[in-house]
Amino acid sequence: MKKGMLKKILAITIVGVMGFGLVSCGSKKDKLSTIKDSGKLVVGLSADYAPYEFHILDENGQDQIVGFDVDIAKEIAKDMGVELEIKDMNFENLVAGVSSGKIDLAISGMTPDEERKKSIDFSDIYYTAQHGILVRAEDKDKYKTFEDLKGQKVGAQMGAIQAQIAEEKVPEGDLQLLSNVNDLVLALKGKKIEALVVELPVAEMIVKNNPELKIAEEKVTDTEGGSAVGIQKEQQALLEQVNSTIKRIKEEKLLDKFIIEANELAEKQN
Repeated sequence: MKKGMLKKILAITIVGVMGFGLVSCGSKKDKLSTIKDSGKLVVGLSADYAPYEFHILDENGQDQIVGFDVDIAKEIAKDMGVELEIKDMNFENLVAGVSSGKIDLAISGMTPDEERKKSIDFSDIYYTAQHGILVRAEDKDKYKTFEDLKGQKVGAQMGAIQAQIAEEKVPEGDLQLLSNVNDLVLALKGKKIEALVVELPVAEMIVKNNPELKIAEEKVTDTEGGSAVGIQKEQQALLEQVNSTIKRIKEEKLLDKFIIEANELAEKQN
């Protein structure tokens, strides 16, 4: 084959490939359209965090994941006109799950901090909480503040904002991170850690079920803005859809109802 002819064929091939790429990009549906076409919204969460999300056995003895984050997910799916599928994941894997498209949304009491914003986008805030310190009841006078925990082993959920709070506020602290909050509670009760930093609604639920534990005096208000829904970047239509549901939930004052119901369900399991 002549050299000139080879160049011509290569040029035509490259143009053809580029044209195919442009057609493919142009026809690519946004994530909201894909969700609606599939008829299913896949939401990731870490179901070890009552009253946000947790496991229960229903009246038939079947395992179910419930909680006010699940109720929010149901409302989002309802407004989209699709079914909801819940994926129970380790908390620290949720951001990657959203970014990669393994899950459509992350709804798991997640704070939209700057590090996470590098990988995913976030909805409007749907809930603002305080954070507290769980200690053994016998130590409630010993550990009243973060300062009191200087140099001690302090637990927090891996990947959660409470890990950052513990790291910043406990002087010379020995931070112990685990994926599951229930395992951290066991570590506290078993004296493997001296305290556990956790959100107050969760701490209150834990104390109700574990009277040998107490909430310390010092509290921390969420300076990062509260909990929001994690969404894949550059998905404006999906972001607007989620924000529309959050706005409706606030206007209809549904969140208080969801939280009360979640707390009642958690109490029945113990």
